[in-house]
Amino acid sequence: MTEKLWGGRFSKKTNPLVEEFTKSIQYDHKLAKYDVLGSLAHVKVLKKAGYLSAKEAAKLSAGLSVIYRSVENGSFKPDPAAEDIHTNIENILMQKAGETALKLHTARSRNEQVAYATKLYCKEKINELDKAASALITALNKLSVKYKGLIIPGFTHLQHAQPVYAKDYLGAYIEMLKRDKNRLGFIAANIKLTMGAGALAGTPIQASKYEHAAVNSLDSVSDRDFIAEILSALSIIGMHLSRLAEDLIIWSTKEFGVIAIDDAFCTGSSLMPQKKNPDVLELIRGYAGRLYGNLVSVLTMMKGLPLAYNRDMQLDKEPLFESFELGLSELKVMTGLIATLKFNKDKIADQLEDESLYATDLVYYLVDKGVAFKNAHTIIGKLVAYSVNNAVSIQGMDDYELRKFSDKLIKKEIIKLFDPLISVKSKRSIKR
Repeated sequence: MTEKLWGGRFSKKTNPLVEEFTKSIQYDHKLAKYDVLGSLAHVKVLKKAGYLSAKEAAKLSAGLSVIYRSVENGSFKPDPAAEDIHTNIENILMQKAGETALKLHTARSRNEQVAYATKLYCKEKINELDKAASALITALNKLSVKYKGLIIPGFTHLQHAQPVYAKDYLGAYIEMLKRDKNRLGFIAANIKLTMGAGALAGTPIQASKYEHAAVNSLDSVSDRDFIAEILSALSIIGMHLSRLAEDLIIWSTKEFGVIAIDDAFCTGSSLMPQKKNPDVLELIRGYAGRLYGNLVSVLTMMKGLPLAYNRDMQLDKEPLFESFELGLSELKVMTGLIATLKFNKDKIADQLEDESLYATDLVYYLVDKGVAFKNAHTIIGKLVAYSVNNAVSIQGMDDYELRKFSDKLIKKEIIKLFDPLISVKSKRSIKR
């Protein structure tokens, strides 16, 4: 029979339906390590405050250390009958430290215990995310170096726009991931591991006994901003990865064919033997919705809660845990995929033959000859339309045809502009 952290005021046992409905051990067992670390810190506070003798503190610390090691080596097994992981651990401590364990909850509330353990968990997981994002940045950088001089068609509205370096395309996602890392770093630095809030009103222990005393005890136990911020940051990471996944899905189709995804990161069809499906990328794209949903669920849960703690806050754990796990797994699998990605240079070269990619270069050609930009834009627009409607290439037109649009269009000069290298090198505003 598992003991609760409360119960003296009640004359009846909790209804089994309530027991089952309110327990959280099935998911908050992931906080075991962090709950133990919080308890070890609390033992030091109680010893400083005189609530524990040196012998009692040593006994509790020894028992907690045994539990910590079991969590770390994987031998710890959560008790499914326990209300939550905090109750579970205190019950185990009772077996190891006897009656002394009853003193551990002095000047402590489960409200604060949960917040402290969750913050510790978040700090560690953010560090893991940061490393995973860095690994993906490294993979993108290596791919950029491998295809340093490669020029590819750039798109807007999924239509051919202008030639760009492949490294600049990949660099765009590197910039996104750098912002993600900075965002996560700011959140982690802003998470304060405060103690001494009690249930909401503080404790009899002097603030100086705590390494980080709570500035405002009500806020300390009821703050879930850090969870909302983390879920927001993870949603943005999911959005960035979903955009990258969408690009790669499109580019890997036969219609585009500009990249080849390694077989190890694709799956097949149970019916069609020829299929090579980018399922990993499709799932990354799909999971973005799950990440968004987790953020919305926590914001919605928090929006109407009065100060200070409310049991609704228990429902922040599953969205938080799932989003961390999704974010980490997505970053890791995308890193592996990017590390094996190949560009199809022949297919890209074919696409770079599209004359529309150089229309803007023709506009600037006229601007350099003194034509107002708006007028130059109209001239080249009409030239492109004529080329498309009459199935004749611009490069194939003679000077007589070109002069129908502008007497400043000279074939021997403009024909040089239909070169992807000249096009990308003409863009001087970018730091490379």
